[in-house]
Amino acid sequence: MTSLIQVTLSLGSNIDRFKHINAALTALENEFGEVISSPIYESEAVGFDGSAFLNSIAIIYTQKSLTNVISVLKNIEDRHGRDRTGPKFSPRTLDIDVVTYGGFHGNHEGIELPRAELFKNAFVLRPMADLLPEDSVPGLTLSYAQLWQQFDQSKQALAPVNFVRR
Repeated sequence: MTSLIQVTLSLGSNIDRFKHINAALTALENEFGEVISSPIYESEAVGFDGSAFLNSIAIIYTQKSLTNVISVLKNIEDRHGRDRTGPKFSPRTLDIDVVTYGGFHGNHEGIELPRAELFKNAFVLRPMADLLPEDSVPGLTLSYAQLWQQFDQSKQALAPVNFVRR
């Protein structure tokens, strides 16, 4: 029997935000079973002028390859109105990205892991530290909590959001 791989996902939305974050969590449960979700945070748009985002980290467990997981995530995004015709940094109904895939680090199936946004964006690192404070970042000896403590928290404001699943 193949063991399950822990995958962490970054979820974000700045169009009909509560609806799409809720829909993403439901779709992930339908695809992968149990989903463990971090607190939800509001953050300013990064890379463009736009409405604030809601962001979260979700943990899933799967036997699927990284490529298959990404395919499922793109399908979920598309079903929820993701427009891929605009610039990379633009408003979006739903954005779901793999942050970590098991303990892999470096290039795995053509994807660089852990995702670089983990080290650059408070809206990725803070919820990771909330969910997995003592876990080591793949490829580092630092835990997520230690990495968050070292992060320049003054450069990106985060506000916790009261979020109720529907």
